[in-house]
Amino acid sequence: ETLQRIVSTLVNKNDEIHNFIDMLNHTISNVQVNSSNAISELDEEFDGLYSVLHEMKGSMVNTIQQEEARKIQALQDQLTQCSRALESSEELLELAVQSLDIKNPVELLEASRQIKDSVTVASAFRLSLKPKVSDSMTHMMVDFSLEKHMLQAVNFLPVPKAPEIDVAACLVADNCITISWRMPEEDSRIDHFVLEYRKTNFDGLPRLKGEQRWELVDYIKATQYTLSGLKFDTKYMNLRVQACNKAVAGEYSDPVTLETKAFLFSLDSTSSHLNLKVEDTYVEWDPTGGKGQEKIKGKENKTSNTASPKRSTNSPRALARGSRDRFAGESYTVLGDTAVESGQHYWEVRAQKDCKSYSVGVTYRNLGKFDQLGKTNSSWCIHINNWLQTTFSAKHNNKAKTLDIPVPDRIGVYCDFEGGQLSFYNASSKALLHTFRAKFTQPLLPGFMIWCGGLTVSTGLQVPSAVKTLQKTENGLAGSTSSLNNA
Repeated sequence: ETLQRIVSTLVNKNDEIHNFIDMLNHTISNVQVNSSNAISELDEEFDGLYSVLHEMKGSMVNTIQQEEARKIQALQDQLTQCSRALESSEELLELAVQSLDIKNPVELLEASRQIKDSVTVASAFRLSLKPKVSDSMTHMMVDFSLEKHMLQAVNFLPVPKAPEIDVAACLVADNCITISWRMPEEDSRIDHFVLEYRKTNFDGLPRLKGEQRWELVDYIKATQYTLSGLKFDTKYMNLRVQACNKAVAGEYSDPVTLETKAFLFSLDSTSSHLNLKVEDTYVEWDPTGGKGQEKIKGKENKTSNTASPKRSTNSPRALARGSRDRFAGESYTVLGDTAVESGQHYWEVRAQKDCKSYSVGVTYRNLGKFDQLGKTNSSWCIHINNWLQTTFSAKHNNKAKTLDIPVPDRIGVYCDFEGGQLSFYNASSKALLHTFRAKFTQPLLPGFMIWCGGLTVSTGLQVPSAVKTLQKTENGLAGSTSSLNNA
């Protein structure tokens, strides 16, 4: 026995090491791929930076060239004006020199007066002998010292640290999981968080092989998130969180595994009444089922007791259920394929609007093939009859109690095995419909009876918080009444 334990321990350890080796190889491969991706992204960033600088250079060169053209044009205009003024001045000068040779005083006086008038209006005397623009281009110079310093300071963007999941603040209730986390230190550059989760049947850390793929919820701005509308068809759920800034995502947090315990069952078609059509979590009245009567040679043949291949009671699943006989007669019943043997469980039932009659409850395995729910001392149910007029009642041991309340669209069933309590609720409002109290001595199977219509069963549900609160209140009142009676 000691050697067997040692061998078992070694086998488990070898499996762990194999899994760890696979994880290391997988990590090495990811490092190589991610390194190549990082280099490619760096090339893209620098190419983008070069492109921006090249575009800026072209724009600034164009501005300098425009300023150069403007200044040259202004100076050329001024040069043209000066050339014209100089030409006019030279003509006046030549005329004045010629006038000096006139001997006649009267003619000299007239010529002098004309020259004086011409000089007064000459353009040469109105010119500004100062360039209109400066030859300096210093105002077009740039100083890149600050930018160079900034570029020299460019480094890899800091990667956000891995968040820390606050397990104590996480909550599993009402078919939802609320997960909370925090950052190990303040980081104002974080833009959003990414949450990943997956269902599993193993507690502890996630395993490399044989697990479902991660489901992703992206762009979470807060440090808390609620996954709602879940079906808890596994025992646990792995969760992990990742922080992201504008450009890069950090490492994932250490994954946590939360228990998602819930009662999950299907309808056992192998023992259901032949007038019921059963599919997993749906049952429907089928008036043609079980009618195998044929007239042969004028005689009516009896109903065949041989089930169809799909309903064979010799199937492995039927053998696993104990090969019980099918329900027959007016016991239009189907049971769940999983028994309640301990704990607190909850499931819901929705009936079709045209359903004439149906019952919802639990029973021991010994319910007879002709027995109806609530008419034996080992079965409990609530019964709805919509034939002619609507009646709503709770039944046990062939006794019925009328429930003077409206029939809800969905009925919630709460079973506390150790507490000896079976309660029915309006599944929408969580209002209590009726409670049975009994000491359950055997495992309980969910039971359903249907006539003219159909039922849909929802399983894998958590006990709603509202139901838990009502149970605490009801149990407290029951305890107070018991104490008074004892006193």
